[in-house]
Amino acid sequence: MTIAIDAMGGDHAPRVNVEGAVAAAVDFGLSTLLVGKRRELESELHRTGYTGRKIEIVEAEEVVRFDEPAITPIRKKKRASIRIAAECVREGRADGMFTAGHTGAGMVVAKMIMGVIEGIERPALSTILPGLGQKRLLLDVGANVSCRPEHYREFALMGHFYAETVMGISRPRIGLMSVGEEEGKGTDTTREVFQILKDSGLNFIGNVEGRDVYGGAVDVIVTDGFTGNVILKVSESLAHLVEEALKQEITRSLQASMGFLLAKDAFRAFKRRLDYSEYGGAPLLGVRGACLIGHGRSNAKAVRNAVKAAHEFASHGIPEKIRARALQFAPVPLTSPAGPRPGGV
Repeated sequence: MTIAIDAMGGDHAPRVNVEGAVAAAVDFGLSTLLVGKRRELESELHRTGYTGRKIEIVEAEEVVRFDEPAITPIRKKKRASIRIAAECVREGRADGMFTAGHTGAGMVVAKMIMGVIEGIERPALSTILPGLGQKRLLLDVGANVSCRPEHYREFALMGHFYAETVMGISRPRIGLMSVGEEEGKGTDTTREVFQILKDSGLNFIGNVEGRDVYGGAVDVIVTDGFTGNVILKVSESLAHLVEEALKQEITRSLQASMGFLLAKDAFRAFKRRLDYSEYGGAPLLGVRGACLIGHGRSNAKAVRNAVKAAHEFASHGIPEKIRARALQFAPVPLTSPAGPRPGGV
């Protein structure tokens, strides 16, 4: 099983992408395709000293910059590394892809080159968040700014299978983000979605609020991409604030410094819990194949872990499971004068 890496994507490309691929090969025995400018990639690979057979270079002459439109790899730069990585998945050369490059372009090539799973209309970008207990999955976090009620059901379905197979959560609890726990709370859309999810056959526990993002008894939180992206960006900012505030307080006095030395293992564990590089990237659910999209500032550790996460995603056959269940929701075609019948779960 092989993962294609958009080796030219990210703030620190191609160096960290090459280092991450080497780490994935050495630490986990995973195979990758480094997609990008061959001369640069060969130079970086030589610098690492890696001589194994787990890494192959695939030539791609163009790069999509962060300031270019998301549609660029489809209309203008058809030899861009991010597009060639997606083509490797479509052609069967790779089982999944990872990019720390242009997020919008990553979603576009995944949808248009890799293709969308039958039965799914809107792929969703998801992210794993830390919690007081176990981790939880939040989706959508930016792929769909506005959604119709039936799209939330797709998000819940996709989140269910990812949480169950990759995160190892048996019968994951699914909550709908709203402004109150009661069924009647929220907008007209969320009230309609509540009934749809209630009838979905999934383990829907009802509405959840902002306070449940990190501490509630929920495993998968479903929301629109606008709200989800705000939650994600606020969470990242808060994590940075906490880390910097702790550093400031530690240096204020000798007593605080001594206290830190006694509790440094706990501080390190806390930092790991908030560290995005531990998760590698955000899975784009609903496309044919594993697609993980990372931070533009991803380091080698993040790339390594993203390759591992993409491998787990692909090896569990999540796209096939999503397709099989999604088709149960699809309307039955008109076959008699009685008209179409709604699909069952």
